[in-house]
Amino acid sequence: MTDTTSKQKPIGTGFTAASTVDDVLAGIDLTGTNVIITGGHTGLGREMTRGLSRAGASVMIAARNPDRAAAAVEGIERVETGRLDLVDPASIDAFAARYRDSGRPLHILINNAGVMGGPLARDARGYEYHFAANHLGHFQLTNGLLPALRAAGGARVVTMTSGAHRLADIRWDDPNFERTDYDGHLAYGQSKTANVLFTVELDRRWSGDGIRGYVVHPGIIATTNLGPARGAGEAPEQPEDWMAMLRAQGLFDDAGNPVIAPEQGLKTPAQGAATAVLAATSPLLAGIGGVYLKDNDISPVDDTPPTTEFDGPPPTDVAPHAIDPESARRLWTLSEQLLEG
Repeated sequence: MTDTTSKQKPIGTGFTAASTVDDVLAGIDLTGTNVIITGGHTGLGREMTRGLSRAGASVMIAARNPDRAAAAVEGIERVETGRLDLVDPASIDAFAARYRDSGRPLHILINNAGVMGGPLARDARGYEYHFAANHLGHFQLTNGLLPALRAAGGARVVTMTSGAHRLADIRWDDPNFERTDYDGHLAYGQSKTANVLFTVELDRRWSGDGIRGYVVHPGIIATTNLGPARGAGEAPEQPEDWMAMLRAQGLFDDAGNPVIAPEQGLKTPAQGAATAVLAATSPLLAGIGGVYLKDNDISPVDDTPPTTEFDGPPPTDVAPHAIDPESARRLWTLSEQLLEG
């Protein structure tokens, strides 16, 4: 049994799938804590921003449109915004440099923004859009903020993933779908596996500096803004049949209302954001890192093969391929090479 597998066991936090951001933050004082959240102005990100600010943290929201982001979180205390485009390397470098130059330590980084679905699209480098926005952008950002994370004297990096990681391992020979037919489900799944592997290797490399990594499956939040956007963290450009697809999947009822059943993974934004906030702040995780969490606890490993048949909520516990330490090291090297290329 590898160390990554042995760590993937629930620790009994006392919270459940129905617990909210406010539940997991009860009694936690974050005064003096600096936080960056990508896409922290919409959906799950806004819930994280609201809860962490209420607990005393100062939050920087990274967004493509800082003015729009500021308007979305107006009234929330200790919040500022900065421009960040996760598929523009120059924008990422500039954001990280501005933060480093501010001299502030960074205690919590939440890599939250992301895209899902839509036809094949590529960034300016020719990289497949899911992989570029969901993984490479956050990989570059996190590395760029490493000095500020080290300066905190104890920091946490939380990256959002999905149960869709179970659909695909890294396509090592063709991660950008340059030589094979495009499949949006596999592309999204690959990017979510990358989020998990990134966390495993980050924790191995940086835990000695007091920086711990966590990766979170938030559940399915039918009211979130995750969708086939072409701009990470921005409102999705939903296809005409989007609502019909959501109804067919049991996410909305016939009246157009979201179905809330946390025990089945169908959550409100406050419930969905809770696990990320727990990962970012809970003393219960002190000394533990490089783990995949869901429903406000560490997930067990599930080696059930993926299926395309929908006969109820699919498994969302972590799959073995996503926590393989050799794959994690290999992905880190590949990511460095892609950023250099």
